[in-house]
Amino acid sequence: MNRFEHVRHKPPTPLQRPRGLILVLAPLRSNVNLSRIVRLCGCAGIPELIHCGQGKVDREIARDAADYVQVVQRRSLLPVLKQLRQDGFRMAGLEQTTGSQCLYDYSFAPKTALVIGAEREGLSQDELNALDDVIEIPVYGQPYSFNVATATTMAVYEYCRQYPNG
Repeated sequence: MNRFEHVRHKPPTPLQRPRGLILVLAPLRSNVNLSRIVRLCGCAGIPELIHCGQGKVDREIARDAADYVQVVQRRSLLPVLKQLRQDGFRMAGLEQTTGSQCLYDYSFAPKTALVIGAEREGLSQDELNALDDVIEIPVYGQPYSFNVATATTMAVYEYCRQYPNG
């Protein structure tokens, strides 16, 4: 008898309530990164993300999430952040800055807008000024930072670990 057997396409774990997390993306250069983040949202039970740019989701990368995750396109980030703040979200940016908090020690608010900067440029100073918190993921080698989709995955996983039921 096998101790472990592979279960292909295991059904998702049901959430007790909708996730209070929304992802807000600065304009991403890579449709691959955008598509990977859409797939992440699908797996994490996040039904919507906001992308401030003209990116296109590649269905071969996003897979079934392309059918379940709504990608809302906006022209610029600052008005989106202002509206989300009015809607009661805590603004948490994922960026390397002075005064940032380590992801390991950060306690997410139940209702969080996780703001993701663009590849290479990150978030502008005006965008950083609009945030309540900045979260940083430690890097222990080279290069100096994680890929944007990889870093977003780590932060979303930590949110889901803190709020496993939604």
